Amino acid sequence: MRPKNNFYYWRYICLLVVCIGFFWCDSLHGQQAGGGSAPLPDAPKADSKQTKGFFARWWDYYRQDWAAASAAPAASAPAAPAPARRGLPSPLDSPPFPNSDWSYGGSPVIGEPDTNSYPLMTAINGAKSRSKLYGWVEPTVNYSTSSSRNAPVANDVYSNRFEMAQLVLYAERLPDSVQRDHVDWGYHLTALYGSDYRYTTAKGYWSNQWLKDQHQYGFDPTLEYFDLYIPQVAQGMNVRVGRFISVPGIEAQLAPNNYIFSHSLLYSIDPFTDTGVIATVKLTDQWLVQLGITAGHDVAVWTPDAKPSGTLCVDYTTKSVNDNIYACANGINNGKYAYNNLQQYDATWYHKFSKTVHMATESWYMYERDVPAVGGDIVPETGTNGAYCLPGEQRCTAPEWAVVNYVQKELSPHDFLSFRSDYLDDKKGQRTGFATRYSENTLMWGHWFGTTVQLRPEVRFDRAWDHKAYDNGRRQSQLTVASDLIFHF
Repeated sequence: MRPKNNFYYWRYICLLVVCIGFFWCDSLHGQQAGGGSAPLPDAPKADSKQTKGFFARWWDYYRQDWAAASAAPAASAPAAPAPARRGLPSPLDSPPFPNSDWSYGGSPVIGEPDTNSYPLMTAINGAKSRSKLYGWVEPTVNYSTSSSRNAPVANDVYSNRFEMAQLVLYAERLPDSVQRDHVDWGYHLTALYGSDYRYTTAKGYWSNQWLKDQHQYGFDPTLEYFDLYIPQVAQGMNVRVGRFISVPGIEAQLAPNNYIFSHSLLYSIDPFTDTGVIATVKLTDQWLVQLGITAGHDVAVWTPDAKPSGTLCVDYTTKSVNDNIYACANGINNGKYAYNNLQQYDATWYHKFSKTVHMATESWYMYERDVPAVGGDIVPETGTNGAYCLPGEQRCTAPEWAVVNYVQKELSPHDFLSFRSDYLDDKKGQRTGFATRYSENTLMWGHWFGTTVQLRPEVRFDRAWDHKAYDNGRRQSQLTVASDLIFHF
């Protein structure tokens, strides 16, 4: 019998109505002076006359975008002048890479203008408002040597399937952090539907879809926050309030923000979202600090698992912009067992070797105290694993550590290669269900069709070194060939 999901569908529809309401209220004021958006390089220019119908304008965006990508360089229209930017120059090209700056979480890049234009907004109003509606559709397919599950591989956890990983709609307004003369604001609302909802689920946010019923497809309001930009603090401070992606790390759960379609073992078991408040202060062009307090990892503030948890991050970039170090202590409290109450210490290093080659390396150490023992008298919370404690122990501390490295080579403005190496030691098996060491290696080619469609085929090999941990404990290694396609709208 098909699960009764009508409640979630109606909630999804209501959230879309709220998103459109936010957009519409802001668009009535038109484009503010100095706060407009400029199109990405090679992206079609907005048609201010809007003489065509909505769907014709929408199709024209894609037609012009793909035509510009296939044209010879000499035939391409000259790029628009770059808008003002405050701070160090961007180290990367985007596209083909997901970001042009060394990334940090919990804030827009302070000093960076909003240069993004989107097909849907161009069709709606010629991309003239600061509030924007946009998103993507991400179908995926994978072939695996495992017959049932690819876990702990993410996000293509179901073996040998074609599925809809993400159907995402954003409503967003970015604060203008280039200017220094007035306080500005922004907001972000996310509606995510697909099989990937399980990786963003937080207890208390309609979480029974996964924690209780384990539906293959579901809905999650992944990101819902308000930004307040205060330029008078140092070189600018952004205060974010709401639910946001857990701040440390190279990867993020939303598909376009990642180098590779699948995720590292490191990312697949660390915290996904936090709810609370975080302040990001740009001290100088090179130094940035963050301080926040949340309800803990992957829990809503109204759940019994919520507890005040601190976040402290420091970000440093060299003057050459060839190196960046981002270190965080995230979700810090007494560490006592609760739903995903991980104590996370994370460090990321980005290094640019040349104009076309760079790498990103991340390592972390995490633990929880007093985790119920596997086979003991204490039942773990729904959606969590017990720990393989010493014989006779009812509870124990469950630590794990991991490291991942990405190496990227830009081949053209629309193509790049990425190679990832990953190592995880789940010492007590509390994160994956198996107390073993893991490694994986993945090679991926990323190709853009214009600036609106991205294809990311990959080949990946995983190994569990101490126990059979793949295919529900039947295999010690796993080979997967997979791809996604991201269609932006």
